[in-house]
Amino acid sequence: MNPLRPLRPLVRAAVPALLAASFGLQVVGALAPDAGLLALATVSGLAAELALHRWQGDVAEVLARLRADVPVRQVLRDFLLVAGLLATGRGHESAAALPLVFGLLLSYALHFASRGVAVLVRRSRTLPVLTRNVDTAGLRLPPAPPALLLGRPGPRMLWCGLPSTAGLLVAAGTGVPHFAAAGIAVSLGLAATALLELSLHLLPSRRPAGEAEVLAWFDRWLAEYRPTVGMYFSGGTASAYQADMWLGPLAALGGRPVVVLRERFMLQLLAPTDLPVVCLPKVEHLMRLEHSTLRVLIHPANSGKTSQVLRIPTVKHAFVNHGESDKPSSCNPYAKAYDQVWVAGPAARERYARAEVGVDDRDVVEIGRPQLEAVHPYGGPPAGGRLTVLYAPTWEGWTGDPGGTSLVLAGERLVGALLADPHVRLLYRPHPMTGSVDPRAAAVDARIRALVRAAGAAYGDARPPAPGAAAELARRTAVLDALTAAGLPPDADGAERMRLQGAPVADRALAVEEATAAWEAAYWAVRPAGAHRVVAGPRPGLYACFNAADLLVGDVSSVVSDYLASGKPYAVVNTGHLGEAEFRAAFPTARAAWVLGPDAAGVAALLESVRDPAKDTLRAARAELREHLLGPDRPSSAVRFRRAALALGEEAERHRERRARRAAVPGPGAGRAPGPVSPSGRT
Repeated sequence: MNPLRPLRPLVRAAVPALLAASFGLQVVGALAPDAGLLALATVSGLAAELALHRWQGDVAEVLARLRADVPVRQVLRDFLLVAGLLATGRGHESAAALPLVFGLLLSYALHFASRGVAVLVRRSRTLPVLTRNVDTAGLRLPPAPPALLLGRPGPRMLWCGLPSTAGLLVAAGTGVPHFAAAGIAVSLGLAATALLELSLHLLPSRRPAGEAEVLAWFDRWLAEYRPTVGMYFSGGTASAYQADMWLGPLAALGGRPVVVLRERFMLQLLAPTDLPVVCLPKVEHLMRLEHSTLRVLIHPANSGKTSQVLRIPTVKHAFVNHGESDKPSSCNPYAKAYDQVWVAGPAARERYARAEVGVDDRDVVEIGRPQLEAVHPYGGPPAGGRLTVLYAPTWEGWTGDPGGTSLVLAGERLVGALLADPHVRLLYRPHPMTGSVDPRAAAVDARIRALVRAAGAAYGDARPPAPGAAAELARRTAVLDALTAAGLPPDADGAERMRLQGAPVADRALAVEEATAAWEAAYWAVRPAGAHRVVAGPRPGLYACFNAADLLVGDVSSVVSDYLASGKPYAVVNTGHLGEAEFRAAFPTARAAWVLGPDAAGVAALLESVRDPAKDTLRAARAELREHLLGPDRPSSAVRFRRAALALGEEAERHRERRARRAAVPGPGAGRAPGPVSPSGRT
């Protein structure tokens, strides 16, 4: 465990405490008067300001909500310096301070004016449609103003006000008011320059295209590109992985695929892809897809905004989910809103039937899991007897069910039992949303990470990595980062990102795939083969961890279902109130698994069954369950996915033709657009 970890709350509290103390010391320095104390307090306050905005943005936001934001603090700091200048008697007479005061007031006025103009510029650059991998040459998108001018006003005022603060500080210490006047003059010049630069971006020649022009351009792009199939996704900042897993299969479909997003921030969170990506935040703009050639949308997740796109009657909608498991969420009643529900295999079909949530069995299509072609098949027990165990617990979920994740009730005992075996290498991979609901899960996750890292460091110290391995990983990381980086300024606005992210470089997806494989090989090689690891973040991917593991220990989640593609042994943790037989009956994904309880008592026997093939009595059961969960190997999942997309697209085309014929028939509804129909198209 890091010995400095207990000190982090104190270090975190030190910056706002220093900021508050600096103002108190400024008051004392001005009243004393004491030029040295005034200087110390001012410099300390400025240092705290910079640290606050560099490392503690959340604290800065809290202060802003309390009306103690940067402008208030800057005004207070400067006028305490003016008071100190007068109190020390070095301002000669009060009248000498009046030009300084008015100069400060003018610089503040210019700052607030530029702040208002920045709001207008941001609004003018907030486009109704945002894109990635779409050529925007035909759309007028001028470069954005400097990020310091267009971004948050706090840092801008700090930098523009720094010369005046420095000048006042020097004047208070030397008794020469001209230093203050010079500093204020520089601040005035900076504020005026910022205002002028921002104002120029409101000129017609430097404003982006208006809403009507952008929408007309988008309609032309739809007509020229003629999309056929797409993916629709809406979600929070931690949910991008749900869409990422379908980018590859969607690209492999051929045709003219497109990704449709709803949240502006998701445009950059989405993994690197060559697919055209469009973001349509407003529902009225989303409806423009109705008049496009788009026929099919797949949906990896349910969200409140999904109901909006389901209103488009010319598009057929298929729910593909972002993973299948025995969780209740894998047979959500929302699924009946889609035209079809695409599942991996017969188990999911049966799950929907048992749940009785209104999904018609005729609308369930088995397509397998096309992502799983990257998972290597079982090659027998590892040579040498050293096992790599992947512990990948799920997150706690929204219901607070203690059986949702094994972390809270069993995680530390399981990890302790696995680390106690000297012939086990542990890979700990928590769910990306772990701790987002239950703080107990976050606390256990932090303790497990510390345990695994400490054990990994101890093993690595005894067995140093191969020469040059670290340098190779650094080189591979640089190559992969260069391929996947957007190449954008960190504070670029949506219009700037759209302007710079036009058509992708040819064959970039293939280059990223090859670079990722090389990076993963370097990642596993940089540490000794038996070193324990915490695997968090997007790299290496989950399936790369599958390929590195000999055994999975998981929960009732889609991770278990996907791991079955490998045919390797796995265990599921039962932290609920069911006996083992009831647990296997309730959760079919556990039928071919070792079932571990919260006490981790069966870990030793589990490890022995993996080392000795004669004791692996569940191998045939795994093969049977694999086909039941994921479907047959032939035809492949990619083929079945493509067939399902083509068939649903043809159904959408027939449905569109029927609507057109009905609209052409004279009658009470003649001359009006057809009314809305159900997503399924059935009457």
